[in-house]
Amino acid sequence: MQIKNEVSGVDHLTTPRIIIVGGGAGGLELATTLGRKLGRKGKAEITLVDKHRVHIWKPLLHEVATGSLDTEIDGVVYRAHAKKHHYQFQLGSLVNLDRDTKTLTLAPILDEEGAEIVAQRTLEYDTLVLAIGSISNDFGTQGVQQHCSMLDSKAQAQRFQQKLLNLFLKKSSVKENHAIRLAIVGAGATGVELSAELNHVVDVVSVYDDTSKSAQTLEIDLIEAGPRILPALPERISESAKSELEKLGVRVRTNTRIIEAKEQGFIDADGALIEADLMVWAAGVRAESWLAEVGLDTNRINQIECHRTLKSANDNAVYAIGDCCHVEMINERGEAEKVPPRAQSAHQMASVVANNIIRELQGKSLVEFKYTDYGSLVNLARFSTVGSLMGNLMKGSMFIEGKIARFMYLSLYRMHQLAIHGYLKGPFVILLSQISKIIRPKIKLH
Repeated sequence: MQIKNEVSGVDHLTTPRIIIVGGGAGGLELATTLGRKLGRKGKAEITLVDKHRVHIWKPLLHEVATGSLDTEIDGVVYRAHAKKHHYQFQLGSLVNLDRDTKTLTLAPILDEEGAEIVAQRTLEYDTLVLAIGSISNDFGTQGVQQHCSMLDSKAQAQRFQQKLLNLFLKKSSVKENHAIRLAIVGAGATGVELSAELNHVVDVVSVYDDTSKSAQTLEIDLIEAGPRILPALPERISESAKSELEKLGVRVRTNTRIIEAKEQGFIDADGALIEADLMVWAAGVRAESWLAEVGLDTNRINQIECHRTLKSANDNAVYAIGDCCHVEMINERGEAEKVPPRAQSAHQMASVVANNIIRELQGKSLVEFKYTDYGSLVNLARFSTVGSLMGNLMKGSMFIEGKIARFMYLSLYRMHQLAIHGYLKGPFVILLSQISKIIRPKIKLH
């Protein structure tokens, strides 16, 4: 990388340059592993690129959106983390990838007034790992971009939280007992977990706000085009989650296809209006469209087509991991099956790519990625957690719910924290997070 050359004088003729674009669950874990194993010993120059300054585990963005999780405490500052784990961090948005010259270009960094802070930069790589995740897929539905909130990033989640707080404030200042109406399209994990978390938030707000009328001040519609919620998970989990949501007062609308979003709410295929003061779109995901524009083989939702080594199908210098990667596995029935876009997939992919990059530098053959499904868990805030565990290991699915499921759900996040902080520092980070929940408000009120 040219920038480091000027500072450290690293000889790139002998030092491999590895760039990871995207600091999500997979990208940050990969940068951490390679930094410890290669960067610390000077065997490679590791650079992580992300357009944000702070990492938040994406499965927790619904808690950021409701204020249940404080990013100031639970976030990981990339630059500080990079210093401790022997890799470099570059803040910026990718605007161009030239695979012929093996260079990528980052957009200038501007301040709030639009003044340039850091000029456009060009970075060189020998190995590139794309871990850019996914974004919400609006399927071209009219009005979604103009009227709906999405939860693809920390910034989007925080904007949603501000809108929610403003609605609570507006309600508390008027005499009419008008319920806040919230509609969520997409009953996957994000939509279901957000529905439950919002019910928890309205209870907590009433503790801090004497003018709040009651927990009945929020009406939630969870809208799904298919016949059941959580369509990617076993039917028993879906039915249990639906039952729990309905106990909380959530209106679950299945077989309801949305054709338009308006300022007043959603229009379904029958022309009926589902009124809402605040709308969320969480129906499906896709990768960034520019991946196809740079000549990488991609599928219909722009995911990079990869070999089972997780190398791009048409570029030997490029790996892909996480939601932007399309790779098929052969299941127990001998059928080709797409690896699902989950945090556990990204975690497993990061481990394989770290291993393969090290093996490649050593002149060894690469290993193939084999996805292991450890089950699925859906968190319904403090009310309940449901899921299945260790499906592949037990040749079946073990259904769990309640406190055990809640413990296992939290354990997934703890495993991620240990992966990025290490087994010495990680437990202290976890302890600090737990202590902060005791001394600070139960939700973020600003």
